[in-house]
Amino acid sequence: MPEKILMTEEDIRRTLARIAHEIIERNKSLEQLLLVGLRTRGVPLARRLARNIEQYEKSSLTVGALDFSLYRDDLAPSEAKKALQRTDIPSDINGKSVVLVDDVLFTGRSIRAAMDALIDLGRPDSIQLAVLIDRGHREMPIRADYVGKNIPSARHEDIQVRLTETDGRDEVAIVNPFTDRVTGSQPEKMGSR
Repeated sequence: MPEKILMTEEDIRRTLARIAHEIIERNKSLEQLLLVGLRTRGVPLARRLARNIEQYEKSSLTVGALDFSLYRDDLAPSEAKKALQRTDIPSDINGKSVVLVDDVLFTGRSIRAAMDALIDLGRPDSIQLAVLIDRGHREMPIRADYVGKNIPSARHEDIQVRLTETDGRDEVAIVNPFTDRVTGSQPEKMGSR
């Protein structure tokens, strides 16, 4: 599957610095701010954002990790239980401004599930969304408050965010599974004559 690198390690670093500044601007009081990364790659992104904010503002932030597998509408209950990871939110979310952090925003279904999971833990004052990549194709009325990069893509393409913490390197790639490796062309669709 041919792929094209859309963001390098340096691009990701700069993008997260910008998002951190945007979060600071919007949230005047960092004392009530909580960053919650969505499993899997949202967690290291949330930690990086927190480090950036702490560096700029000289105050520490609480970072949590949320598993929303049981709230997904695309998994059977038995599959969701197998995929279950640990939710770790080290403080009460009641009355807090929570920033959900994810790697890619696509249909919006994962974010809807994550908000349902979060609400079951308490009643935050507000929920904001930060994503590294927004690729479009929404199926639900979900919009990110902080977007690293908008990457228009075809539905059949795959946006892969790779992070050092999970994949050994930092980069964002777009993969077209239908492109022929040798010619670089797309195969004819069945019955498209």
